[in-house]
Amino acid sequence: MSQLNKFKRFTVTSALPYANGPLHIGHLAGAYLPADIFVRYLRLQNKDVVYICGSDEHGAAITIKAKKEDTTPQAIIDKYHNQIKTSFEEFGISFDIYHRTSSPIHHDLSQEFFLNLYEKDEFIEKFSEQYFDEDYQQFLADRYIIGTCPNCSNPNAYGDQCENCGTSLNPTDLINPVSTLSGKPPVLKLTKHWFLPLDKYQPWLEQWIDTKEGDWKVNVFGQCKSWLKSGLQPRSMTRDLDWGIDVPLEEAKGKKLYVWMDAPIGYISATKQWALDNGKDWKLYWKKQENEADEACLLHFIGKDNIVFHCIIFPSILHAHGEYILPQNVPANEFLNLEGDKLSTSRNHAVWLHEYLEEFPGKQDELRYVLTSILPETSDSEFTWKDYQARVNNELVAILGNYVNRVMILMHKFYDGKIEGDSAKIVLTDKHIDAELSRFYDEIQVNLEAYKFRQALQSVMDIARLGNRYLTENEPWKTIKTNPDAAKETLHNSLVLIGHLATCLQPFLPATVKKIVGMLNIPFSAIALDQEMTFENGHQLNPSSLLFEKVEDEVIDAQIQKLLDKKAATAPVQPALVSAKENINYESFATMDIRTGTIVTAEKVAKTKKLLKLSIDTGLDTRTIVSGIAEYFEPEAIIGKKVSVLVNLEPREIKGILSQGMILMAESADGKLSFVTPGDEMHNGSVIR
Repeated sequence: MSQLNKFKRFTVTSALPYANGPLHIGHLAGAYLPADIFVRYLRLQNKDVVYICGSDEHGAAITIKAKKEDTTPQAIIDKYHNQIKTSFEEFGISFDIYHRTSSPIHHDLSQEFFLNLYEKDEFIEKFSEQYFDEDYQQFLADRYIIGTCPNCSNPNAYGDQCENCGTSLNPTDLINPVSTLSGKPPVLKLTKHWFLPLDKYQPWLEQWIDTKEGDWKVNVFGQCKSWLKSGLQPRSMTRDLDWGIDVPLEEAKGKKLYVWMDAPIGYISATKQWALDNGKDWKLYWKKQENEADEACLLHFIGKDNIVFHCIIFPSILHAHGEYILPQNVPANEFLNLEGDKLSTSRNHAVWLHEYLEEFPGKQDELRYVLTSILPETSDSEFTWKDYQARVNNELVAILGNYVNRVMILMHKFYDGKIEGDSAKIVLTDKHIDAELSRFYDEIQVNLEAYKFRQALQSVMDIARLGNRYLTENEPWKTIKTNPDAAKETLHNSLVLIGHLATCLQPFLPATVKKIVGMLNIPFSAIALDQEMTFENGHQLNPSSLLFEKVEDEVIDAQIQKLLDKKAATAPVQPALVSAKENINYESFATMDIRTGTIVTAEKVAKTKKLLKLSIDTGLDTRTIVSGIAEYFEPEAIIGKKVSVLVNLEPREIKGILSQGMILMAESADGKLSFVTPGDEMHNGSVIR
């Protein structure tokens, strides 16, 4: 290898999937298929590589799932860990180990990391206000809080991230936050936690990340620079959770290590377990060596929502520890969409891997091929079932499968599948084919090492296209009668070309390669990159079989209908509407004076649950209005809010306060309230007609 040749060993990771649900094709396209292709390529190069992954089994997502399924967190992680692990194995993802963060070795290592940084005084210990559910008497983890995203106004953003726009959030960033436990607004309560001072590491991070310009993907480098430009803030490494790894301090009883100090360390603990199982030294794959040339190349394959995690937070932890290597590259992919819409677990809008494996038995490589062809390497891409059908039928069947089948059928028809020539070794004799092969090998290597898997696969398919053209131009089915030697040479060259195809397909379509090797009746060692592709004189081929089957319209129609049925099943039910009131004349309506206003101050009315006392700038004056909205809005969250105010409502005393008007609100079928909000361009006092 060129640029990677300086490394003696490689540590490759794929993002740890949450053990709270099955895998879908978006997960595969983001972090697992690209990594698997690259690892298989490294193995073809005879590189010392360990490919690491495992289930992320801690945090709020697990307990939320347990509550939904009315079971325990342990039952959830056991169920989904086994399902995910089995799906990966059946699909052909070639992890050296698929571990789990609930293992004792992981708990010990995570606590060891925390104590290392704690004893070096790397943490900032501080009290902070965090959301607390008074009904359930517990602090709320980020995923236990939903509210409106301040970036895109998605009303269902989580306390750590908005899944609509991808913005990373803190719970206090949310507008109108609500506890997912009680469904009520949480309160802020004081608690102590240990923070990693990312701001302290920012100068070092900026210098380190600048060295990656031109090497890291543009989208990865750009997102990192954007985070740094915004200025880093300390991040809590502990949380008030009831499920996870205990913080190893006497004063922190009941607190758990947060995901930052847990999940990424799972890569290291998994490597330790693999090393124990295989008599290896795990430190060679993770720790700095006396001679820098002996250090491993660390690569993280992730989706774009994990960039900050792997490029800023985890490197900061490793840097603060001091003994560990840093990632050489983080080739993150963008998002994969499905049939014109975003993949969504909550809406069940997904192609689930375990369902695909059940419904398309033996067709793992068809999905690998289609996904590789559309990988969202630098921008979002889309999977459609019609495109799946077209790529399988028009490329796998008509190009790759057709070429191999034609050659094998002709060899058995003319020579009973026996390779016989004038020399001891049957080698490639066509100089044009040989030159083209060299070019394709170079293209494949360059593109794979640049993490351009789509282009690399295209070059492999070009070898099959080359073979089809070679057969068509030389017509051995005709020359067998007029020039038997030429026909035999054409077919022998074609067989050698199929051997090269099998070599280059290994990272992409491993199950297909097994079929080809079986038909060629050769060992896998014969299709190694450092092995010349030849056949022994007198070699006997095995019977031919089809590599791929055509996908029929009814199969695709059924999958499309399945998605439509899911969409219909999860579509929100339209609430029954309240009947319209009796008609009034315009003169009655015209007596109401409705103006735009802005909430200046807001406070709860003492000894009440529902009332807020508001000061409203109506443009005409600043007046007091008492409103029964306290159950839905925190006072500090609505200050500055534009509202619609009925200003000529007769004043009324409520709880000893004179209320001079009414704010207009919309009410949903389940009783939730929302402001009737004028546009920002409307100044206070504008008349609403």
